[in-house]
Amino acid sequence: MDIDTRLLRSFLAVAEEGSLTRAAEHVFVSQPALTKQIRQLESLLGVQLFDRSRAGMALTGPGRELAHLAPKVLEAWNDALRATRAADREAGRVLRVGFIASAANEATQEIVAAFARRRPGWRAELRQAAWTNPSAGLATGDVDVALLRLPFPGQDALRVEPLFSEPRWVALPGGHPLAGRDTIAFRDLWDEPFVAAPPQTGAWREYWLATDEREDHPVRIGAVTEQPDDWLSAIANGYGIALAPRSAARFYARPGVVYRPVTGVSPTRVGVAWAAADDRNPVVRDFVRCCLDLARPE
Repeated sequence: MDIDTRLLRSFLAVAEEGSLTRAAEHVFVSQPALTKQIRQLESLLGVQLFDRSRAGMALTGPGRELAHLAPKVLEAWNDALRATRAADREAGRVLRVGFIASAANEATQEIVAAFARRRPGWRAELRQAAWTNPSAGLATGDVDVALLRLPFPGQDALRVEPLFSEPRWVALPGGHPLAGRDTIAFRDLWDEPFVAAPPQTGAWREYWLATDEREDHPVRIGAVTEQPDDWLSAIANGYGIALAPRSAARFYARPGVVYRPVTGVSPTRVGVAWAAADDRNPVVRDFVRCCLDLARPE
């Protein structure tokens, strides 16, 4: 019998959270999709893994046994995957670097150049990820290291070094009544519709909606996007506004979209992240050192 490791990860998320809703946020899928995965796993194994009730999802006897053994299976698979990819990386002398949006801003090119000088013959291959993948492929082992916006879901399971912080601004349609202001109080934006990341991104979506800084004021969602181009189009077309790093005004300038400073909302940070298993990887360590040496505060 062949089992998709994705099904095991989904099962463990539900077992840990005891809730499909919270587990769906953890593994970045919708709740209906997660429910389908759990039922698929139960069908493959021929056992019931959870007792379902209004109180949540409780493990059955077989479920408890699988919850005990599955982490070892996944750890062994992850070790095999890392070793295989490390061998490929060594053969090709390529370091795969995931990133979200503008990565480390203007410092990105300098970091890549510094890495090339530190590791002659090696190449840093940059791979951009959608907002539905806030770890830019690091959590799944698709990249070796990543330049990310902090905080992001799953951050506690990885090694992270903050590089710099910058204010969060707001992106508005050019004709918006507030676009003429030099500075906007976040409180004045609370009733505006926002362009948001997909719900399955969980804490990532909540951070960019600043839900913790609204004094329980409800959020209005005007549109949902997962790529910068779609995000810009939604704002320009008047579907909503959005919080963004100050650097977005440089990297994502577009006719019909204006950026303004916002007061009353915390800044965002950029960091470099890697898997704990790569702590002793000299190539990853060299890239992290380049990041730390060249990080520039906004």
